[in-house]
Amino acid sequence: MTPARAVAEFARFLRTETTGGLILLAATAVALVWANSPLAPAYEALRDFRLGPEFLHLNLTLGDWAKDGLLALFFFVAGLELKRELVVGELSRWRQAVLPVIAAIGGMVVPAVLALSIAWGTPGADRAWAIPVATDIAFALGVLALTASNLPSSARVFLLSLAVVDDLGAILVIAILFTSSFNLIAAAVAVVALGLYAFLQHKRVRTPWLYVPIALITWVAVHSAGIHATIAGVALGLLTRVREDEGEEESPAVRLEHRLQPWSAAVAVPVFALFAAGISVNSDALSTVFTTALPLAVLFGLVVGKFVGIFGASLLAVKLHVAEKPNGMSWRDVAALSVLGGVGFTVSLLIAELALPGEAAEVAKAAVLIASAIASLAAALLLLRRSRVHANAD
Repeated sequence: MTPARAVAEFARFLRTETTGGLILLAATAVALVWANSPLAPAYEALRDFRLGPEFLHLNLTLGDWAKDGLLALFFFVAGLELKRELVVGELSRWRQAVLPVIAAIGGMVVPAVLALSIAWGTPGADRAWAIPVATDIAFALGVLALTASNLPSSARVFLLSLAVVDDLGAILVIAILFTSSFNLIAAAVAVVALGLYAFLQHKRVRTPWLYVPIALITWVAVHSAGIHATIAGVALGLLTRVREDEGEEESPAVRLEHRLQPWSAAVAVPVFALFAAGISVNSDALSTVFTTALPLAVLFGLVVGKFVGIFGASLLAVKLHVAEKPNGMSWRDVAALSVLGGVGFTVSLLIAELALPGEAAEVAKAAVLIASAIASLAAALLLLRRSRVHANAD
């Protein structure tokens, strides 16, 4: 096998979500073991090491670079796939496209209300209710790929769309509640850069020598504006052309997705997990999670609130004929995916850091990890069963 063919095969291997899920789980395990070992000071020193130019507000820690920079690449790839599904895929029909949006709204409102009711009167509850509103796209898709290979493709599209809308809503919550300052000039630069990107896509310009600088300018401008920088990735993905022209083998969205997915799966998300999941987990921390109102609110918001919100909103939307159930899926399939929506790893950890100070944030993050583990295991069992049912039916 030639070197070029070997690289192409390795990239194809990394593009599979099973591989990405395994790498993500491995990075999370390494972070937890490292942060709870005698080498924990080295972990903290690496995570908190700062680099970058101060004049662009980019003198960030490595943890922040992973959170704001590498996750933008992941959200760009997610935006590309969502745009493709909306234009030429299974979400191109309105009544199918609207279901994951309604499900995402239910999956945000119910956990927030449940968390707020449990933690009412506790210091920090007025901000901590936002922690369980997000579903982790990478973890959820990884669990789905590992356990539900026989489910119809519409299951993956439903989960991806739900999680993207969910995380966009969570990022909007971050922008409204946790943005201490807003730079109007930087926001205007971001809008102009996004407009230029869309114009070049419309004019069928293909050179990366224009797109890469525009993407970087957009990211820096969004970050400098005080908005969470991952929104730049989603916006650029949704502005990318997904229909191929005559004589074109593949559209820019498909081409970029194939090239960037391996980097997202093998580098961006695992490195973020390595820096985000390294929290101290000991008997005191665990007892605090299960005996204190605030972390219990996060736990129940993710495990119970997500299921009730996603499944309830989906059922109501279909029964009222507002939306259609995904092709080939039963309500038991939707229920299993709703349980998987309780995996709130990425953005939930981010909101916990922003919403709460010091030790309270660490306890809330521990609750997020425990809730995500419970939701992952419960959903995996349900999805394995549903996968066997679909395999037998086929």
